[in-house]
Amino acid sequence: MSGDAAPDPLPVQLAGLVRVALADPLFISDLHLSAAGPATLRRFLRFCAEEASRHAELLILGDLFEYWIGDDALSDDEVARAVAAALRTLTDRGRRVHVMHGNRDLLLGAGFLRATGAQLLADPCVATIAGREVLLAHGDAWCTQDTDYMRFRATVRQEATQRQFLAGPRAARLAFMGAARQQSEAGKQEKSMAIMDVTPAAVDDALRVAGQTMLIHGHTHRPATHRFELDGRPAERRVLPDWDFDAQPVRGGAIGVKDGELVDLRLPA
Repeated sequence: MSGDAAPDPLPVQLAGLVRVALADPLFISDLHLSAAGPATLRRFLRFCAEEASRHAELLILGDLFEYWIGDDALSDDEVARAVAAALRTLTDRGRRVHVMHGNRDLLLGAGFLRATGAQLLADPCVATIAGREVLLAHGDAWCTQDTDYMRFRATVRQEATQRQFLAGPRAARLAFMGAARQQSEAGKQEKSMAIMDVTPAAVDDALRVAGQTMLIHGHTHRPATHRFELDGRPAERRVLPDWDFDAQPVRGGAIGVKDGELVDLRLPA
C-alpha cells in the first residue's frame, strides 16, 4: 500500500490538561499485542468479552500494540482487525473506551478511533472517579534519566516527523519498526533498571502541576503501589502491569475501583 493512503496522525500531546469523568472504569496498559503473542491476543479478546464488558469504561493507557505503523494496518493486519472489532463490540454495547498513546503505538490515529468507537485520551489527563481525582499517564515522559530515549521521544513526537514516516511505503515503515524494536531491546541490556524507570522528581513535578496526589501509569512493566509524601500530603502512584500470556508464568492485570478505592485485578489465564 502506498504512503499516500496512510492517514494523518493525531497530535500525541493534546493542549491542556484534559479531564474525564468515570463511573466504573477498568485501567490496562502495555499489552504489546502482536502476531508473535497469540495467547496474549486471545486473552485480550476474552477480556473485552468478559471483564471489560461488565464495566462502564475501559481505559487503555498506552502500548496496546507492540507497534503501529499507521491506521492503514486496519485494512489487512489480522491482529489490528481483531482488536478493533473487539473494541467496537464494547462501544456498540454502550461501554466507553478511552485510548492513550504509548511509546510503541503513538501513531494510532483518527481511523483507529472511527473503527473502534474509542476516544483519545491526552497524556497526561485527570480522571474523576467517585468524587476523587486521579492523574493518568502512559509514564514514559518521566523516564528522564534515560537521556537517549528522551531525545528519541522528542523527535518521534514531532508532527513533521510523523507525517514524513506515514508518507513512506508500508514495507519501509514495517522495516523501520522492526529495526527500532531490535535496537530498543539491545539498549535495555546496557541500562540499569533505575535509568529505565520513572524519575521520582519528575513524577512529583507532574503531580504538582496537575494539583493531584494520586497517579496511575504504565510503561515501566514494574507493577506496584508506591505510597509517599508530596509536599507534606500523602500521595500514591499505581503502576499497571504489562501483559504476556505467552510466557510462563503468565503476566497481566488491570486496576479497577471498588467502594471508591483503586483495586488490583489479577486476570486468570
